Amino acid sequence: MASLERGLVNPSIYSRYSPFGIMFEKGWLFAYGGRPVIYQSEAEFDALPDALKWRHVRYEPDRVDFTWEREWRIHADELHFSPSDACLIVPDAEWADELVTLHDAAEDSKVLQYSTIMDDFIAYQYREDFPWRICVLG
Repeated sequence: MASLERGLVNPSIYSRYSPFGIMFEKGWLFAYGGRPVIYQSEAEFDALPDALKWRHVRYEPDRVDFTWEREWRIHADELHFSPSDACLIVPDAEWADELVTLHDAAEDSKVLQYSTIMDDFIAYQYREDFPWRICVLG
């Protein structure tokens, strides 16, 4: 059981931060209620109105300081958005190419299936382009 203390991860390669993500423009986040977090001590948390407590992040200079993250949050149980609202973050061009390749293969399969019940030209009209913008880190 001692080996499960840190969970089922390899601590030599685990990072809290993933090279994958979804990025939104700040204007979009703001329009949907997103706001920057409030960095403050735990002692100041209770002074926040209940309506703002979701924005609190503990800040203790020289001990706990995540201000470099410049985190924003949206207070919601679900977040609905379309591909035009966001950019997929991937670590390198190989991952970007793989996403598009997998999507294209699925679309080719869809066209092939449709072509069994309709004309090939019409079946091809159901093929969709990859809808997401991709932002490559490296």
